[in-house]
Amino acid sequence: MTPRLSNPFKSAPETVKAMLALSATVTNGLEHSLLELVKIRASQINRCAFCLHMHTTDARKAGETEMRIYMLEAWRESSLYTDRERAALAWTEALTLIAETGAPDADYALLKAQFTESEQVNLTFAIGVINLWNRVQVGFRAAHPAEPARAAA
Repeated sequence: MTPRLSNPFKSAPETVKAMLALSATVTNGLEHSLLELVKIRASQINRCAFCLHMHTTDARKAGETEMRIYMLEAWRESSLYTDRERAALAWTEALTLIAETGAPDADYALLKAQFTESEQVNLTFAIGVINLWNRVQVGFRAAHPAEPARAAA
């Protein structure tokens, strides 16, 4: 894969600065671990390798387990996630795939049961922000950092 721009962040620094500020603001009142799960799940749906690399790395550094990261794509079938995380993941999928889902009432009911109104707004913006970052990285074909391949055992 060949990047389309050498560095989109240098091409529009004021826009990126505003996005970074928004990214920092929407985390108010939300757990870091929950936000990383949301970022990973949206990035899985959007197939953003750059963001998956970044957020799985960040999640691990923050103490997230390998198994919860591995199982995230099948979170509905796994008992590894709390009700609050499940509500956030359902909302993440609903909003990331909004053209298909229309943000169903059932997903909003789960959200409303687990999050205050302020948290609902911040989570919704956080989901929007990761989706925008995914579009920037996928659209410009950003390459994730390369790691040495492991030798077969």
